[in-house]
Amino acid sequence: MSPTIVLSLIGGYFLALILLSRITSKGADTQTFFTANRNSPWYLVAFGMIGASLSGVTFISVPGEVGNSAFTYFQMVLGYVLGYFVIIKILLPLYYRLNLISIYEYLDQRFGFWSYKTGAFFFLISRTIGAAFRLFLVAGVLQLTIFDAWKIPFEVSVLVTILLIWIYTFRGGIKTIVITDTLQTFFMLLAVVITLLAIGKEMDLGISEMTRVIADSDWSKIFIWDANNGRNFYKMFFSGALITIVMTGLDQDMMQKNLTCRSLKDAQKNMFWFSLSLIFVNMLFLGLGALLYIYAQDSGTALPANSDDVYPLLSMNYFPAVVGVFFILGITAAAYSSADSALTSLTTSFCVDFLNIDRYEEKLRRTLRLAVHIGFSVLLFFVILVFNWINDDSVINSLFTAAGYTYGPLLGMFTFGLFSKKAVKDKWAPIIALLSPLISYFLNALIPKWFDGFQLGFLVLLLNGCLTLAGLLLISRKNN
Repeated sequence: MSPTIVLSLIGGYFLALILLSRITSKGADTQTFFTANRNSPWYLVAFGMIGASLSGVTFISVPGEVGNSAFTYFQMVLGYVLGYFVIIKILLPLYYRLNLISIYEYLDQRFGFWSYKTGAFFFLISRTIGAAFRLFLVAGVLQLTIFDAWKIPFEVSVLVTILLIWIYTFRGGIKTIVITDTLQTFFMLLAVVITLLAIGKEMDLGISEMTRVIADSDWSKIFIWDANNGRNFYKMFFSGALITIVMTGLDQDMMQKNLTCRSLKDAQKNMFWFSLSLIFVNMLFLGLGALLYIYAQDSGTALPANSDDVYPLLSMNYFPAVVGVFFILGITAAAYSSADSALTSLTTSFCVDFLNIDRYEEKLRRTLRLAVHIGFSVLLFFVILVFNWINDDSVINSLFTAAGYTYGPLLGMFTFGLFSKKAVKDKWAPIIALLSPLISYFLNALIPKWFDGFQLGFLVLLLNGCLTLAGLLLISRKNN
């Protein structure tokens, strides 16, 4: 497929998003940008959150990772369900009861100023890294399909990627995101289905036969019970639950969408149906990954060393042109459905948690919000470039590894706040939150040497959270 056609497809797609943004942002003010006036239908939020949760990382990295670890990722997906149950029953009722815009305002009410700022700071770091990883992935695809042919450097791919997001989010904010995420989820899932059908046609397999071929292959293994393995079932399951709690329930990006629902009951319905659909959708991606490797094996196709390049390579060069068309639309939709809301939530958190923007009149609010929106766009640009220089792992592994260190303090702080009645010496909270990831990093490197090769894997998040919790207990005092 020629770069001109690819560019035309992406251009048409973004024209549609910009049109939607103009419609949804009509009459929008700062409150609309942050909360969508708390008037979003729960079913639209639920469907759109599928794309936002999966993102370009799932779209490309999960199918590619099947070649390295088979279906073991599904162990983590099962853990997601437990995490969503905690969010539905504990966190959503708390946020709605306190009528929060930024969920980190809870830390201000529970502990004090420094704890509040520390929680918001760790979110900014976590979401900046997560959004940068996701955009790094889609920028790489744009580089492969368009800019390499025109000898345009990677930096331009990144700049174009971020600029397009900024154009359709800077006015309507979360109100626009709820609508555009719905469209983007549809295109992402449609791309996967069309690819699966194309592979079936190439290999002369029906749906039931594709299921059988996957089940009989070496790539369909799900469960690992070896305790020393980083992908042991219990490690993956509880890591999945914890990652869901922190990357959804303690994350302003994902919760901001939920808090746009009309009521707590609607938000809980949204999360319930969303969590069930996510099991099916992730299995769909894993099945796609297995079929990609089976096809390559049967046809003698040489695969790239980086597993993240497997799906792009096959869809763009070996399958019918229609697969390439929908792959481009799918990866674009998948990446932007998470990155656009990330940029909006970063802007929201900084404006609410650090600028206390409500104290200003509306005209100044708009100016400040726009400046912050631009600032985070520039920050993402430079972080993505850093990732391009240093990253040599699959993006999904890098993403969850980073989450283990950056979300751990949030897990510890919210856990202490919810399950203890004690107060803390607030001024010491930032030190505890900074020390916990550092200690976790060194312990993660030493534990395999101390315990005969035992690896924590993604459970470093639990270690990090427990260290933060222990530190808060040390600086706790009776709550008067």
